[in-house]
Amino acid sequence: MGILTRRKNKKFDYKPRYFKGEGNPYEIKNRFDEHRTTIGPKKNLKGKINTALDEMKTSENYGFNKTILIIIAILVLVFLLIIDFDLSIFTKPF
Repeated sequence: MGILTRRKNKKFDYKPRYFKGEGNPYEIKNRFDEHRTTIGPKKNLKGKINTALDEMKTSENYGFNKTILIIIAILVLVFLLIIDFDLSIFTKPF
């Protein structure tokens, strides 16, 4: 136990004696682990961020969502009405 070294977590690899299946029936996994690319061998922070960005770019929902932009615009207008902001500056004077 050094002062500068971190303590590693213990890993228990329990295997039942009479289990004839493949893998470990008691293994705890997240249900989305097989779909993620960020899980795997140890990486530094920069490597994790780069893989997360690459995964985000290759996903189907990479573009901006128009519904979210419409909701944000409505909430901003409601906020401006609540604080009694003069909305006439957005219209042309006659």
